[in-house]
Amino acid sequence: MNNLVARVISALVLAAVVLWLTWLGGLAFRILVVAMGVAIAVEWAMLCGVAADRRLRAVYGVLAAAVLLLVLSDASTFLQFAAAGAAAIAALVAGQRSGRGGWAAAGLVYATTPAIAAAAIRDDSAGGLAAILFIFAVVWATDIFAYFVGRIVGGPKLAPAISPGKTWSGAVGGACFALAAGLAMASAAGTRAGVGLVVAILVISAVSQAGDLFESWVKRRFGAKDSSHIIPGHGGVMDRVDGLVVALIAFYLVGLTVSWAGGPSAGIFAW
Repeated sequence: MNNLVARVISALVLAAVVLWLTWLGGLAFRILVVAMGVAIAVEWAMLCGVAADRRLRAVYGVLAAAVLLLVLSDASTFLQFAAAGAAAIAALVAGQRSGRGGWAAAGLVYATTPAIAAAAIRDDSAGGLAAILFIFAVVWATDIFAYFVGRIVGGPKLAPAISPGKTWSGAVGGACFALAAGLAMASAAGTRAGVGLVVAILVISAVSQAGDLFESWVKRRFGAKDSSHIIPGHGGVMDRVDGLVVALIAFYLVGLTVSWAGGPSAGIFAW
């Protein structure tokens, strides 16, 4: 019960700050996503042993800082993604001797690409604010109700070897509430619900749950319960945004593909 109270209070405080900075947009929002990227990069390095190699740690830190500074400076999205890819390759090469190059490269991708995608979506003139709030609604509803439905209903485990606490009932319940939240946000943004939008919401919900399982697998791989202890009741930043990071990337790629030159927000809401 004490952990649940701490979890709820922390979530409410974080949500208020995130929503305020998201509403402001521009530099304020880019500072938010860059701070998220920095926290993820640090936690990943500590968790996966990248920080144990002094040389690799220095290279990793410089590369992560360089990419995230591009996000902060509002450089072109193409340049930011290209820099993230180049940084991952450089980290892979730098870590060959210690055998940690793969984890360093993965950490750079995991920390920087969601920040790039989030900034690009929010800055999209076709409805960036509505798009980001839509993603938040779907991911947060998935996370919250998967937790509570799973605890109340129980039943077969979703992936017992990776995360013993997660159940199929929680996954389905989270997806159902995510659908309701996503449709409500889309309606508030003036978008009519169609089959494509329903599919998009369910895909984002499923992807966010896959992101949660991926982070759980990484922690189990290195024998850790939490990525850090910075957020009461939640653990680390990675523990809090594990579903969001992959949902942001998925939204950006799918939306951009559907809309072509129209922007990622236009693509999703055109469905």
